Amino acid sequence: MLLIGYLDSPFVRRLAISMRFLGIEYQHRELSIFRDFEEFRMINPTVKVPTLVLDDGRVLIDSTLIIDYLESQLAGHSLMPEDADDFVAATQHTGISLVAMEKAAQLIYETSHRPDDRQHQPWIERLEQQLEGAVDLMESAVAASTNAGNTWLLGETLTQADISTAVGWRFLLHIDCFRLEPGNYPSLSAFSRRAEALPEFQACPLSG
Repeated sequence: MLLIGYLDSPFVRRLAISMRFLGIEYQHRELSIFRDFEEFRMINPTVKVPTLVLDDGRVLIDSTLIIDYLESQLAGHSLMPEDADDFVAATQHTGISLVAMEKAAQLIYETSHRPDDRQHQPWIERLEQQLEGAVDLMESAVAASTNAGNTWLLGETLTQADISTAVGWRFLLHIDCFRLEPGNYPSLSAFSRRAEALPEFQACPLSG
């Protein structure tokens, strides 16, 4: 099984860390959707990260869909909680974190890969507002959980919600182009330090 993509992508890193928690072995190949476009296109014509090439050669894309496949078909267990209410909460937290990742990626493409005269400032401001809204919700969720005495968002067991939240926040700090001040998000910052100290996170360091 081959995972393709750089770990500076939060979607690739989210999948890589999830696979470690699920106990699924894989090989990792770093290809860039920019620098290695043609080589990547030969493997996956959509040139999307993460790409997972199964042992039989079939290609899967989209981190959420890949994780769902791995949990249901290979791992035999899930990183989502079994309790119905907790499942809804984990889905909510994961979705918010994915929005933060997506809006940050859109802002990078808009401001770094589009000529200045082609950039639309109202659209950039809209993306920034959406990103800020997602991060504020992430901080509020972690703060409420911490105040309730929990180690992780839904108690003492780490779930996909925790992986996605931690990966998303670390990505935003890494790209450092939105001037996020960690001191303004104390709960997220402390939460991130706990997650990043885990061996599964340590084994998947940010690249790039």
